[in-house]
Amino acid sequence: MTKFTGFDPAEHLDSPEAVAEFLSDALETGDAQYIAKALGVVTRAKGMSAVSKQTGLSREQLYRSFSEKGNPTLQSFLAVVLALGVDLSAHPHKAH
Repeated sequence: MTKFTGFDPAEHLDSPEAVAEFLSDALETGDAQYIAKALGVVTRAKGMSAVSKQTGLSREQLYRSFSEKGNPTLQSFLAVVLALGVDLSAHPHKAH
């Protein structure tokens, strides 16, 4: 019998490049809930307490806003992105 263990992507986001790639992949989906959850994963990787102090948002608010069912405000989203040290940029949409 095969035993599976839980995989936590936050454990593997140990460089700015890994964080940027992880968030870029999430943003490409265009799925707001998935993007919020991905940002929550990155926030956990950096440390909820550290991000809370940098943003002025409570840990509870961070967990709630950046969960699978979260719906962060634009202000919260931008504050967390800044605290994570990630730059966002816009590119022309690629036709599929």
